[in-house]
Amino acid sequence: MDFYGFYTGEVFDAYEYLGAHTTPEGTTFRTFAPQAQRLELLLGDRVIPMEKIYNGQFYEVTVPDAAFGMTYEYRIYSNGGYTDHCDPYGNYMELRPAHKSILWDMDSYHFNDSQWMKKRTDMKNKPLNIYEMHAGSFKKPEDRNDAWYNYEELGDVLIPYLKDSGYNYVEFLPICEHPCDESWGYQTTGYFSPTSRFGTPTQLKKLIDRLHQNEIGVILDFVPVHFAIDSYGLARFDGSALYEYPNNDVGRSEWGSCNFMHSRGEVRSFLQSSANYWLKEFHFDGLRMDAISNIIFWQGDERRGVNANAVSFVKNMNQKLKKANPGCMLIAEDSTSFKGITGRADQNSLGFDYKWDLGWMHDTLDFLALPVEKRPENYHKLTFSMLYFEDENYLLPLSHDEVVHGKGTIVNKISGTPEERLTQARLLYLYMIMHPGKKLNFMGNELAQWREWDEKRQQDFSLLQDDPRHAAFYQYMKALNHLYLNNPALSEEDYEPAGFEWADCHQEDKLIYAITRKSKKQTLMGVFNFSNIEQPYSVLLPDENKQAKLIFSTNDSSTPEVKLENGSMSLTLPPFTAYVFYVSES
Repeated sequence: MDFYGFYTGEVFDAYEYLGAHTTPEGTTFRTFAPQAQRLELLLGDRVIPMEKIYNGQFYEVTVPDAAFGMTYEYRIYSNGGYTDHCDPYGNYMELRPAHKSILWDMDSYHFNDSQWMKKRTDMKNKPLNIYEMHAGSFKKPEDRNDAWYNYEELGDVLIPYLKDSGYNYVEFLPICEHPCDESWGYQTTGYFSPTSRFGTPTQLKKLIDRLHQNEIGVILDFVPVHFAIDSYGLARFDGSALYEYPNNDVGRSEWGSCNFMHSRGEVRSFLQSSANYWLKEFHFDGLRMDAISNIIFWQGDERRGVNANAVSFVKNMNQKLKKANPGCMLIAEDSTSFKGITGRADQNSLGFDYKWDLGWMHDTLDFLALPVEKRPENYHKLTFSMLYFEDENYLLPLSHDEVVHGKGTIVNKISGTPEERLTQARLLYLYMIMHPGKKLNFMGNELAQWREWDEKRQQDFSLLQDDPRHAAFYQYMKALNHLYLNNPALSEEDYEPAGFEWADCHQEDKLIYAITRKSKKQTLMGVFNFSNIEQPYSVLLPDENKQAKLIFSTNDSSTPEVKLENGSMSLTLPPFTAYVFYVSES
């Protein structure tokens, strides 16, 4: 390892030196604990002294007979006594509440996805339809008393579902090891350990390999801002605030966890190496980075100012991750108005490929929550996003955050009777598909699930058998997803001015909108009626096209009579209905 680079925050491969590694002499254990008085390796039931190496801030011991599958941890002595910690760079851990690291053969599996890895891209000019999911509550095995599928078994049920449903990427909520199920993985103890809840590191590699072989990309939710306070983790690792700030004013996050001190080179090297580890060693195709507002501003509060050290850290990390992992994508979850989240990091941006458009999400859901009579005065909630859309490369999320903690599910947020909510949810998702930007939908949304997400329960797939309305909604979502995947006008020019146009956004009283989407060889038009009454409507076709062929409808029972005259299209729009037309295809 480049020790100077480690201390100055330039290392991306610290895991190749630190942690436990097989050598000709046995297994070598190394850790970084600069303020410790002494260290011992607890290997199984043995206590083995460790020696200081290099400049006295690193510790090492080689054990000839250490074997894969054995548990270990470090006993770290400081002025306050000692504390036992899992290995910060360990590859595998015990199932909670146990927490020791486990020796694992990380070289035993060989990927078979070379074709995928060579051709993958950041998808800027392609359809990117992400299924966001929590691995433990997608589906559960019926014969195991509320247990989880392991990574391999999950692939058996997940892969055919994603392909059939029309999702070409899957994003896993954090699967780094974590102590508390209710944290969903966002409070981490093992930044190099896939959670043992769902199996071994080898089984996770097999899952990702199979997904790639089925043309499905894989994104990992990554948490570079804060970590769990549990005593066996990173907190006060060597008796001092090694990874976190020493001052609680900035050292504790709004979630009660410890904030990483991004100004320390050792912390930067740790996080950069973790991010690179998942991309390189597990072949993840991208990272969605959580709580970037807390990277940009102190404690995520704009009034406290920009955290310049954290901003420089993420710029450097993103730039070098992109260089080291061709075709990977980096996604920011950020709710601020800070400029330059996306773009090249060497051109005055943070270097992300995409930013979640949380403004679009809030405005759209707020609009649909209004009773119809209140919508005319709020008509431009659905058009406002296009006033700022060119500022960043946006991704449209309807994520897990919107279906928990009393917020209600997506369909439950919409005003009206249950039937009207289901009908308007069809409008919502077609509007999302027609709007520029890549797409993300959380599991269960495609079922129009009424129940909020609970990490202890699987999704309500029984709705598909028990309620024809939900079976029909799921079939609609499948058709819509495939419409998106198969029509380049909906993705090819997402971030180019020529790719989108409001054909009509001044029908405030009628609650009608018309959208034109273009690619180099295709033009589509979507016409939306967000009112609860039938209405006649006429709209000019783009570029004076004389044709308009219906290709998609939110209303299975409605086929409009379309009149084309003098470059315009006239039709009658049923309540809460939208149509998509080919208006040009070369």
